This record gives sequence, C-alpha cells and structure tokens, in this order.
Amino acid sequence: MCLTTLVTQQAPDFTANAVMPDNSIDTITLSTLRGKYVVLFFYPLDFTFVCPSEILAFNKKVSVFKEKNCELIGVSVDSRFTHLAWKKTAIEDGGIGSIQYPLIEDLNKEIAKSYGILLNGSVALRGLFLIDTNGVVRHSVINDLPLGRNVDEALRMVDALQFHETHGDVCPANWKQGDEAMKPTAEGVASYLAKHSK
Repeated sequence: MCLTTLVTQQAPDFTANAVMPDNSIDTITLSTLRGKYVVLFFYPLDFTFVCPSEILAFNKKVSVFKEKNCELIGVSVDSRFTHLAWKKTAIEDGGIGSIQYPLIEDLNKEIAKSYGILLNGSVALRGLFLIDTNGVVRHSVINDLPLGRNVDEALRMVDALQFHETHGDVCPANWKQGDEAMKPTAEGVASYLAKHSK
C-alpha cells in the first residue's frame, strides 16, 4: 500500500448515495459544494467502537462548522441502509441517533481508494481532508483504526486556513483563533519568535 498526499491537489470528485440529516436518501456530488469549505472524514465501519465517538463528537460541533461556511461529510464502506439503521438506533443501544450531517456509502470502496486510505482492500483508515472553496485539499490527517481524531483540531485547521486566506499571515505551531500569527517574511518570523520563544 502506498500513501501519497493529496494536499495542494484537487480533491477527488465523487457522486454517491448518502443518508441526509433528515434520514432521506439522496446523492451528493462533492464538486457541487464549491464555494464552501468541506471537512470530509472517513471512518472504518458502522456499529463499531471508536467510530461512534467520533461521529457524535463531530455532530456536537456541526453548527460551529456551518458558521464557518464548512460542510461536514462522513464516509464509510457501509451501505446507505446500514447508515440509516445505525442512525435509527438509540445511542444507549449502540447507535448514533440523529446525526445532522450526511453519511455517504462507499460500498465499492472507490472513494476511499481515490483518497489513498483504503486499508488492505477492506475498510478506510481514519482519514480527514479539509477541502477549500475551490475544491483543493489544504490539510489531511490519517489515523490508524484504534486512534480517534480531535474535532477541535479539525476546527482549528479551518480557522487557520480562513485566517491565512483573509490576512495572508501564516499560522505557527499551536495557533488558535485570536492568537497572533506571523508575517511570511524572514523579519516577520524573527519578530514572532523573539516574542514567543521564551
């Protein structure tokens, strides 16, 4: 298996069936979301263990993503019918309840394959891709199956990208919204480091 980065590249487009927030079944074409930011995240399987913790954690912040003009989309190799059954199962019974963002089916595993995260031809690794308003991947993180992601870090990356696009400054280590950024010049970096390295 050879992983190659998609960062700086156009996000592989797809059209796929999805279970929508209202539990209807519809198709989603990624490229129709141009003009919005997209956090596209893959998880291995429905009705498993780490996956619902991530899905529910993203759901708690779905309105925060939307305020930033960012759409959340989850993808696994399960069918839309399995997604729907999982949504219709109460959280206390191992389900995920009323998730307010689409869950896409990837039964033929082509979407996971196109993003370079299909593990042993079986399931997707925990890949997350931040796609900008022009359809370009600007950030990605890929975790092994036992390692859940940090939703606040995904939000931080959306903030950092939008700050950079608005101001031209670059965002240093551990930057968060409201922090000082750096001018992308030798002088700007030196000035920032002189203030913040102690």
